[in-house]
Amino acid sequence: MKFTRSGGKTATDPQNWFTGTVYVDGLRNADDQSAIGCAHVRFTPGARTAWHAHPKGQTLYVTDGIGYVASRGGEVREIRLPGDVIYIEPGEEHWHGATADRFMAHVAMQEADEQGQAAIWGDHLTDEEYGQAATSTL
Repeated sequence: MKFTRSGGKTATDPQNWFTGTVYVDGLRNADDQSAIGCAHVRFTPGARTAWHAHPKGQTLYVTDGIGYVASRGGEVREIRLPGDVIYIEPGEEHWHGATADRFMAHVAMQEADEQGQAAIWGDHLTDEEYGQAATSTL
């Protein structure tokens, strides 16, 4: 059994991965014992990820607020209830984040591949793409 005491510092993640302010509390990093990594991620209103994919997929567990999740070329889905769970397939390009007027938080869980890579980051979601999210979920 490995026990990690709480006490790590909250970080704001790199601007090349996010638009807006996003706070991240790392819960577990992949290591030689397990390829699973996870973090509690808090998005301020309007904040969202860049387009990205995960070689081994990703699971999001919503803990608070209202947000969006979408795959490239797919339907934008509203996530709003603590306990909502979203599974993103391996290699599926997607984004997720808060609505324009509400915070949203989730626990993000993903497995690193054989090279230790857990995410492949792409271009930023444009303001126009984000704006379409609000109108498509009305």
